[in-house]
Formats: sequence, C-alpha cells, structure tokens
Amino acid sequence: MTPAVKQRPAVWAARVTCVLVTALVVAAILVSFLSSQSQPLSLRIADWLFTAVAVPFAVVGALIVAHRPGNRLGGLLLVGALALGVERVAQELVRYGVDHPGAVPGLAWIGWVSNWAWVPAIMMLLLLPVLFPDGWPLSPRWRSLVWVIVAGALVSLVGSALFPGISDAPSLRNPLGLSGAAGAMLEQTLLKLFVGLPVAAVAAAVSLIVRFRRARGVERQQLKWLAYAMGVLMVAPVVQDPWLGGWAAAAADLALWAIPAAIGVAILRYRLYDIDRLINRTLVYGLLTVILGLCYAAGSLVFVLVAGTGADPPSWLVAAATLAAAAIFRPARRRIQATVDRRFNRRKYNSAQTIQAFSARLREQIDLDTLSSELLGVVDQTMEPTRVSLWLRASPPGSSGTAPSDVRPTLWAY
Repeated sequence: MTPAVKQRPAVWAARVTCVLVTALVVAAILVSFLSSQSQPLSLRIADWLFTAVAVPFAVVGALIVAHRPGNRLGGLLLVGALALGVERVAQELVRYGVDHPGAVPGLAWIGWVSNWAWVPAIMMLLLLPVLFPDGWPLSPRWRSLVWVIVAGALVSLVGSALFPGISDAPSLRNPLGLSGAAGAMLEQTLLKLFVGLPVAAVAAAVSLIVRFRRARGVERQQLKWLAYAMGVLMVAPVVQDPWLGGWAAAAADLALWAIPAAIGVAILRYRLYDIDRLINRTLVYGLLTVILGLCYAAGSLVFVLVAGTGADPPSWLVAAATLAAAAIFRPARRRIQATVDRRFNRRKYNSAQTIQAFSARLREQIDLDTLSSELLGVVDQTMEPTRVSLWLRASPPGSSGTAPSDVRPTLWAY
C-alpha cells in the first residue's frame, strides 16, 4: 500500500471534520441570532467572531493533515476546533432554551455537553506552544509537560461532566451531576485545576521561548509567526478604546483569528520569510500611531487648559493640528524606522551601514585589486552567500576612462 493510500482515510476524516465544524458554527450563529436580539449589534458581532474562529482552526488543521501528515498539530487543531464548535452550539441552545421554556427538548443534556465540551479546546491552546512547529516536544524533559496537560484535561473533562449544576444555566440540574459530599469535593478539585491553568500556560510559553532561542533557519521563522500572532492577541485587549464599546471587543475577538493564520503560514511555509517585514512594519507604524496620538492628546489638553472645558476647538486649530501631524509624519517615521532597524533588525542595519561606507570609499578608490577585494567583502557581509566570485572582462574597444572603468565586473553569489 502506497503512502498516498495510507493517508487517504486521515485526509477524508479531516475534511469531514472541517465540514462538521463549519456546520456547527453556522448553527451556533443562527441560534445566537435568535436568542440575542436585545444585545447591541457590536456585541453580537463580537460573539459571532469568537464562535467562527473554530472554522479557520479546522481548515488549517485539515491542510496540515493533507500536506504534512507526520505533524501532530493537524489532528490537535481539528480536535480543538470540533470541541469549540460543539461547545458554542450547546451554549447557545442552553441560552435560548432558558429564555424560551419548552422550546429546546433535552435541555439538561445539552447543558451537560456544554459543561465539558470546552476542555479539549483549552487543551489544544495549551499544547500548541509546546508542540509547535513540528508536532513534537522540544526534548524528553518537556514531554512530561505534555502528559501533565493531557492528564489535567482528562480530569477536568470528567469533573466537568459530573459537576452538580450547569455552568451556563444555574437553574438547570446536571442529569449526571454528583451531589452532597462528593459534589463538594469535585468542586474543590476543579477549582484547584482552574488555578493550575495559568501555571500550565506559563510553562508552555517558556517551552516556546526556549525552542526559539535554540532554533535556526526555517524553524526560527516559523516560531516568529506564532509569536507575532500571540503578541497581537495579547495586545488587542489592552488597546481597546472605551468609546468603541462592543466594537473593541469585536476587534479583540478578531485578533484570535491571527493564531490559525500564523500556524498555517508557518507550517505550510507560504511566504514564510515575510514575517520579518511584517514585524518591522508593525513596530514602526504602531510606535508612530502612539506618538501621534500622544501629540494629539497633549494638544487637546493644552486647549482645554487655555479655553476651559466645554469649549469647541475652532476650525483653524483643527486644520493646524492636521497639518502638523502630516508634517511630522515622514520625519518621525524615518527616525522610528532607523531605531527599529538598529534595535530589532540589526542585520539589516549593519548591512546598510556597510554598503554606505563602501559607497563612500568607492569614490576615492582606483586600485582594481583593492576594489575587488572590498567588493567581495561587502557582498560576504551583507548577503552571506555560500560562495562568491568576481569575474572581470575588458570593455569593448573604443571605451575610455580610468583603469577600473576599463573592465566590466560580473558578480556571482550563491
């Protein structure tokens, strides 16, 4: 049996899971639309974005199973996406059933599913930094962390399934829930496991940091993609504008989509090396936005102190502030770009400095041998090729000039 035939059942199972997750997400959004009519549109969109994130996780998981069959992350993403889809459907059905008594048959059993369905999704998020990007832990020592997370997830799964009540509907009773002393002991056990979640998350992050410090080449670029997505996810709730209300929450939920997108790019290696440019642009324009925002806030504060509260700024002042922001935009961007290159992209900064210094010496250098050796040195420092050679050939008859311009150089670097 050929490898293609062997992996065909796994590919079909991944496709079916992807379709099932999409159907669950659509069902959850439809039920949410019926049960949250009184909520503001922004909060409903934020809820739908969080629900729909299961689809990109499933799609990326299916692509990994099809194109990287030896990578365990594909199956992990599919399991997490399926669990999230089931949890969201069950939660929305419970909410709708509580608001409309008798409309949802078997409501208590659906609440029982919503009690434990979230556990595999949390397990996926905890295992992801430990197993990324090849699907294996960093070393046998870190394998114990994988088993601890899996064991904690199993205990949480069983404990949540036997929890006395329904977390999404306190008025409902879990049909399989424990009561009395056993239920109280179960609650204490689950509380301790919930306290241990941040510890496991920190350990997983440390594993990712250690792997990044040891990584080189392609693996280092892959880890940059995941680190960038996690950074976007952590920064999104911090920069929420209170004036935006639910739209800020929608933007934060949309940032969660960066995780499956980064995983897909990193593992499938599509435009892998664009991450350096993406990080650079994010740092530059993020800092530029902060600086312009602080300048605007300072100008507004000065106007309030001078004119008093409640006064509307005149149109000429608004125009002057806009022109000032436009005037400082380009100089500020150049300075921030140079600072970012010098601090975070040292190789590019050093290459630019080397080329600039060579260009200054080139105007004064007329010795061909010295010029050739310096050119080869510059290419070696900036491009770091495996091999580099310089071929010189004479200019056509009738050309004039100094000795270096009488030859035509051909540079090979690879």
